[in-house]
Amino acid sequence: MGPELVFISLFVCATAMVFGIRYMSNKEKMAMIERGIDPGIAKARQSAPTPFLSLKFGLLMVGLGLGLLTALFIVMQTSIEDEQAAALFFGLIFIFGGLGLIISYVVEKKWLDQQNG
Repeated sequence: MGPELVFISLFVCATAMVFGIRYMSNKEKMAMIERGIDPGIAKARQSAPTPFLSLKFGLLMVGLGLGLLTALFIVMQTSIEDEQAAALFFGLIFIFGGLGLIISYVVEKKWLDQQNG
């Protein structure tokens, strides 16, 4: 399988994916119109502001950075081979990124509980 065939199939698949998404979106809007629902209302509901989005992304990025730094320090201090180092990097990035999202959830929940009661 030559590189030309890979690029051609990639282009065809990407075009088919874009066409499929547009086709399904149109079908969904037509079904909403048939039922008497305004399609613009659903669009407005989806773009509702999320007050903790910056906190969530900030803690995620901090977690990813801490995971990357931790993995780097572990690899520098030990004699780990390249394959194991790559697994360590990915593992710690995902673990610390997940911890950042968990901390974001706890902060959001605590704030919402204070607002409700």
